[in-house]
Amino acid sequence: MPRFLVSFLLVFTISVSFLSFIAVGEVVTCSGIVPMRLRNDKISIADFGGVGDGKTLNTKAFREAVYRIQHLRRRGGTLLYIPPGVYLTESFNLTSHMTLYLARDAVIKATQDTWNWPLIAPLPSYGRGRERPGGRYMSFIHGDGLQDVIITGENGTIDGQGDVWWNMWRQRTLLFTRPNLVEFVNSRGIIISNVIFRNSPFWNIHPVYSRNVVIRYVTILAPLDSPNTDGIDPDSSSNVCIEDSYISTGDDLVAVKSGWDEYGIAYGRPSSDITIRRITGSSPFAGIAVGSETSGGVKNVLVENINLCNMGVGIHIKTNIGRGGFIKNITVTDVYMENVRKGIKIAGDVGDHPDESFNPNALPVVYGITLKSIWGEKVQQPGSIQGLKNSPFTGICLSNINLHGVPGPRSSPWKCSDVSGSALLVSPWPCSELTSPHQTGSCSDHF
Repeated sequence: MPRFLVSFLLVFTISVSFLSFIAVGEVVTCSGIVPMRLRNDKISIADFGGVGDGKTLNTKAFREAVYRIQHLRRRGGTLLYIPPGVYLTESFNLTSHMTLYLARDAVIKATQDTWNWPLIAPLPSYGRGRERPGGRYMSFIHGDGLQDVIITGENGTIDGQGDVWWNMWRQRTLLFTRPNLVEFVNSRGIIISNVIFRNSPFWNIHPVYSRNVVIRYVTILAPLDSPNTDGIDPDSSSNVCIEDSYISTGDDLVAVKSGWDEYGIAYGRPSSDITIRRITGSSPFAGIAVGSETSGGVKNVLVENINLCNMGVGIHIKTNIGRGGFIKNITVTDVYMENVRKGIKIAGDVGDHPDESFNPNALPVVYGITLKSIWGEKVQQPGSIQGLKNSPFTGICLSNINLHGVPGPRSSPWKCSDVSGSALLVSPWPCSELTSPHQTGSCSDHF
């Protein structure tokens, strides 16, 4: 049995008793924000000479198929069918009003020819590539300025063959920032579902400057030592629904972002109205994260029904001086975690800077963070909440949290500084900076 299925079943079995108190009934979902469209017009990659032998380069076939969809403009859009087989290709763009449909046992596999990989401009909210100055390599599957795009199927695979890129990162031979696996820029009405994403060179799924995005029923896999292979990173985007997925990667499973230091402040586009629900996974880094690139602001994020196993940090909200922006109205509830280095971390000293032009007086504002109904087993350190001296984190509300340590010597205590808020029914008890709720009204609405 594959490792990721073993992990999934283990976490599910352990957490059944924890989840049993959650209301049973009709499954709550946010996926209705983008309706699934049926396409009457259907074409196959084979119609354009696509060969699924794992050797033939199919770049021409993919680009011609997308060109056909773009220019014929069939009423209701067109479905591009990928039959079973392994289709090697260079990166390619999608177009509006199309469905990329992967059959069972269909694999779209990225070439490892990095020299011919196209370059695109840096995102304006980052000012440069995230890893290297200048431009960045285009994502393997890319969309810019699109609407009504669906990537779905019968759990076929999109394989980035990222090991060549990971080795370039390790050897410090990268010329530009590595490509994401799938990226949508300035797009709306996007659905990604029922697909396996494997071995991304960099971040896996990156909707940026986009709205009305649904990512559901996906599996995202990369080795635990693969660098920066975040699962899903909504970035300066709004109305995003992430649900019912399994993620096991080398970095944060889900990380909400909104731009980097002075460039993100100038661009000024927040991430907002994001739901992250029923995610299971493992990573040496964070399960669910906000940041650290939050210069455009992050608000109105709901995280619920999360199962984490073998994690670095369970829940991580992170920012830094120079970021500016805000992180507010974040609610995390009904989380189970096991074998975790640190359960909860809220920090104002995480992340690097794009250049020396960042403003050290641009301090982030963090307030209105609610964490409740969180259960942990084998948690080495329960948590830390460390704000900034000149911009304390306020309205931090903790309730019904039990983070049990590993057997043996008593686990280390919470660490807190420059923070205010309340705590109720938290074990081990957090810190004196978080008063009991009867001493302050700042969290009364959340208990």
